[in-house]
Amino acid sequence: MQRVLVANRGEIAVRIFRACRELGLTSIAVYPPVDQGAPHLDFADEVFELNTRKGYLDRAAILETAKEAKADAIHPGYGFLAENADFARECQEAGLIFVGPPADAIEAMGIKTTARRLMEEAGVPVVPGCPVLADAEEAKEWANRIGYPVLCKASAGGGGRGIRTARNEVELVDLFSEAKEEAELAFGSGDVYLEKYLVNPRHVEIQVLADDHGNVIHLGERECSIQRRRQKLIEESPSVVVDESLRQRMGEAAVRAAEAVGYRNAGTVECLLDADRNFYFLEMNTRIQVEHPITEMTTGVDLVKEQLRIAQGKPISIAQEDVAWTGWAFEFRINAEDPDRDFRPTPGKVTGLRVPNGPWTRVDTAMVEGSMVSPFFDSLMGKLVVWGRDRDEAIARSKRALSEFSIAGVKSTIPVMLKVLDTEEFRTGAFDVDFLERWLAKQG
Repeated sequence: MQRVLVANRGEIAVRIFRACRELGLTSIAVYPPVDQGAPHLDFADEVFELNTRKGYLDRAAILETAKEAKADAIHPGYGFLAENADFARECQEAGLIFVGPPADAIEAMGIKTTARRLMEEAGVPVVPGCPVLADAEEAKEWANRIGYPVLCKASAGGGGRGIRTARNEVELVDLFSEAKEEAELAFGSGDVYLEKYLVNPRHVEIQVLADDHGNVIHLGERECSIQRRRQKLIEESPSVVVDESLRQRMGEAAVRAAEAVGYRNAGTVECLLDADRNFYFLEMNTRIQVEHPITEMTTGVDLVKEQLRIAQGKPISIAQEDVAWTGWAFEFRINAEDPDRDFRPTPGKVTGLRVPNGPWTRVDTAMVEGSMVSPFFDSLMGKLVVWGRDRDEAIARSKRALSEFSIAGVKSTIPVMLKVLDTEEFRTGAFDVDFLERWLAKQG
């Protein structure tokens, strides 16, 4: 493997280009016409245009361009085709290395009801739930068994989409059809199922790595409970509520989850943690995560380079007993959104830009002054990542760095993040997945 085509854009594409360069691999960028001149293209060794209007979702165009570019491998990043099992198979059939897990693992974990069954068989705790439902009457029967409130979820869903909360039978009947329709539109499958709604849970995930030599390890947890509409905004590692014993139990469960589906490469096992610190499998993200840098900051392990090494057939560079966690890290998602207008996206030209730096401060972005925030793609402009020797130092450093981060021309989430850092709930770690929604509602 010498030539890696990155089927993505923005900050994650730049992140992968940099890892390729450090490993001596040639990086290849692609872009559809709508993304011509995008700043991430300047970081690649070679650039090819995708002759398609479907953009980064056009599997055939990407494979044809990979052939033209004489690529050996394709790294999908996150989003777009990263968790598309058909694309992973098509890469293999075309003689290309897919920098990610096997197609069968993507498929198994992509269907939530299948993943739940596999996890139960592997001894991984799951939230009480049910199989795919035939109709609203069956949904009512299962809801009575599980107990309200319940979540009505798309079986093929992910990323926080395709989820509705029903607190009683009347709400369930109303939401069932709505959930099926949304699932069909968003994921191409109208299959839905129910899960017990855990009151005030925390969202904690475990990073895993697996190679072709029988090695499967975990790199600890990330706390992802600061989220709005189930979209993460601030993440940290470690979690204030996870001690060494719980970390070991969650890590061991995540390893069993990966082994159960024959996993390879980097992946994340997402869990919900209740008030009594019982954890339950939520889903597995079969790709690199947006928030992977905080694990890198606390463990010293370069996850993208590990991805590329594993794809080359090499073993993981670190053993489980050698994984050590040092200090505390935060990641802040800098989105082009206006918090004063219900976080409405704010595409446009970045007319001014000043990014923070200084000790243990990292900014992952492809954004430069003069670049355009496109209305056709996700609003994420970049990520601020900071590290401190402990949580208090990391919070202080985060406040300093966010105050230095200046973006002109478009609104961003920076102001609301600074306010969140000053809340008592955040400072003490006494928050859950619904905290941000509650706090925002109080702000008016």
